[in-house]
Amino acid sequence: MGAKGLNKTYIKLELDKILARLEGYCLSPLGAERVRALEPVRDLELVRRRQEATGEGERVLLRYPDLPLGNFQDIRPEINRAAAGAILEGQELLRVATTLAAGRRLRQFLLGLEGEWPVLKGLAAGIGDFRQLERAITAAIGPDGLVLDHATPRLASLRQQVRQAQERIKERLDSYLRSTEMQKYLQDNLFTIRNDRYVLPVKQEYRHQVPGLVHDQSASGATLFIEPMALVELNNELRRLQTAEAREVEAILLHLSKLVGGQKEEILASLAALGELDFTLAKGRLSQAMAAVPPRLNAGGRWRIRQGRHPLLGGRVVPVSLTLGEDFDTLVITGPNTGGKTVTLKTMGLFTLMAQCGLHLPAADGTEVDVTAAVYADIGDEQSIEQSLSTFSAHMRQIVAIVREVEAGSLVLLDELGAGTDPTEGAALAMAILDYLTGVGARTVATTHFSELKAYAYATPRVENAAVEFDSETLQPTYKLLIGTPGESNAFAVAGRLGLPPALIEQARGFLSEENRRVSRLIEGLTADRRASARERAEAESLRREAEAAREAMEKERREWQQQAARQLEKAREEARAILRRARYEVRELMARVEKALAEESLRSQQQVLSRARQRLKELEDEVETGMERYQPVAGGQPPEHLRAGDRVFLASWGQVGEVISPPNEQGEVLVQVGALKVNVPVKELRLVNNDPHENRIKTRRNVAGAGWTVQAAVNDDIRPEIDLRGLTVAEACHQVDEYLDDAVLAGLNRVSLIHGKGTGALRVALQDYLRQHPLVKGFRLGGAGEGGSGVTIVDIGR
Repeated sequence: MGAKGLNKTYIKLELDKILARLEGYCLSPLGAERVRALEPVRDLELVRRRQEATGEGERVLLRYPDLPLGNFQDIRPEINRAAAGAILEGQELLRVATTLAAGRRLRQFLLGLEGEWPVLKGLAAGIGDFRQLERAITAAIGPDGLVLDHATPRLASLRQQVRQAQERIKERLDSYLRSTEMQKYLQDNLFTIRNDRYVLPVKQEYRHQVPGLVHDQSASGATLFIEPMALVELNNELRRLQTAEAREVEAILLHLSKLVGGQKEEILASLAALGELDFTLAKGRLSQAMAAVPPRLNAGGRWRIRQGRHPLLGGRVVPVSLTLGEDFDTLVITGPNTGGKTVTLKTMGLFTLMAQCGLHLPAADGTEVDVTAAVYADIGDEQSIEQSLSTFSAHMRQIVAIVREVEAGSLVLLDELGAGTDPTEGAALAMAILDYLTGVGARTVATTHFSELKAYAYATPRVENAAVEFDSETLQPTYKLLIGTPGESNAFAVAGRLGLPPALIEQARGFLSEENRRVSRLIEGLTADRRASARERAEAESLRREAEAAREAMEKERREWQQQAARQLEKAREEARAILRRARYEVRELMARVEKALAEESLRSQQQVLSRARQRLKELEDEVETGMERYQPVAGGQPPEHLRAGDRVFLASWGQVGEVISPPNEQGEVLVQVGALKVNVPVKELRLVNNDPHENRIKTRRNVAGAGWTVQAAVNDDIRPEIDLRGLTVAEACHQVDEYLDDAVLAGLNRVSLIHGKGTGALRVALQDYLRQHPLVKGFRLGGAGEGGSGVTIVDIGR
């Protein structure tokens, strides 16, 4: 579309420059054409779809930088000519084939992407697969655009005959050149071509010594280019063959052109999809270049710009933040010249138009725009010498047009409202215009230097003041926009800093009306309040950051304690298994010695052996119990209903036992001391532990060796009555079974299931051989109906 197709408001807000940048990111004329046709729209759903497309384009470029783009061209002229019956040249056919191949590769890539890409995959699906046409063209046309010899058998034969004819002619010419008699007639000892026929350069004075046809002569007339009579028939044969070759090439090009023209509609549809893809990805590139974000969209007349940066100012711009349409509908911005007022206006309007075009905005997350709003702007000096209009008249002409068209929800941007005429009348007129726009329901941002408008904004509902900040110390604007504060009068401060005598400044102050002085005092008071509020906010933010850092430190310490508790618990379990394995081994060895002694000794000796065995068993029992003292107590059941200071509780998420310091608070948290650490823990994560350590630690009494003594061990409530061994090697399975049986004994299980699967049966046989030798196995069998059949071995524990 370009600048000529944009209305004046779009050009004032510099949308044309943004679209020019967007066009520069397109890789083909097809995409650039979409940009030139792009215009803002006010349909919320259409804008939403445009934004979704831009978002997908930006994300796919970020995730897949190797996206196969480029190498496709606007071949619509060639397609239309071919469909009309024209014969395409080799280079044109090659452009067609190259573009179709590029489109096919892009289609395959996009359709093969993982995840949801509805817009891009939808466009990719619109690209056709013209592989047969590509092959037909590339099989007949070489990279240089010439028809290949093997395009058809007839062409190959004709070109072979042409080469042979040329060889015969060159042989005859070489014989002339080697002839001593002929050499004296020739101007140069070579042959050349004139009018597509082979000739000899003969000196003018010897023209009769070389009979033949004269085709040309040199500029000086000293040389005649003669075709010897002996070559006439050979040249005629060569021309005949070349003519036949040209007709065959023409027939090949005609055939390929018909193939292209016959698929006109499908190819044009593919080109349209390619152009839309190029356009969509160009929007993604522009978004990345501007570090832009997708705006939130609404149709309720709300704008919320967060850290917005004018996209044409690069790194020089100070981000601006403002709202409109929430607490107020009209914003009056005051402040010094070159302070950023006009940039703020343009940013507001340009962001709206960019969003309506489906473009992302260079701002922070959370930026929101009403994309259903009509945008009107009176920005800049519209003075026209040709029309003899003053600045005021030019501005009023624009404002009159706006007032006639504006409606509820419109966005109106007015720069230097009321300027260019008598200040009193200009201010009054400006207030009337703002009153009208606010009453209509428009959203208005206006800049001004009139103090009367500052008071008007302060006293009028739905109208708010704003200022571009000015540093009176450096005499420079800071370009920061302050909502809720009218701009200060800086003329006296600037004059004083520049050296104007104080007496003159005080005299000037005296010329101000009482109303102006009252407004100045009001502004000074508001500025002081704003600065105090800013300091308080900074202090509150500092405290918030400190509290957040402390919370993170506590959370880190809590995680470290949890990890340490888990490691301690696992270490205790491993120690319990080691104690049990050692006791089991010693009991087995002791029983073997007892059985041997009973078989060999006398009655008195047998009694002595049994007495020593009982003594050793008692020692083992004491050793096991002492070792199990270190095993972590476990508390089960429901969270306690009543807790008092001094109660011992088990922290489920920590794997530790602690002591209650204070009862639950209003948030349902209990202060618990775990070692040297005091923590607040929700009641639901606690389990009450009996104050008798021995009673809580000893959960079950298991006869380990069947020799009249018991091993006391803590029950592990998490142990399951089966273990899945499928997929393990024999060594891995036996190792896991050994540890599992230890845990089962600790948990008080009498029967467990080993799931080994059916398969070849090798794992089942190996496991059963291992179980026959295991001291904790009382017996085993294959699973019955409902138990897993031959894929499961049921094991009874105890001997």
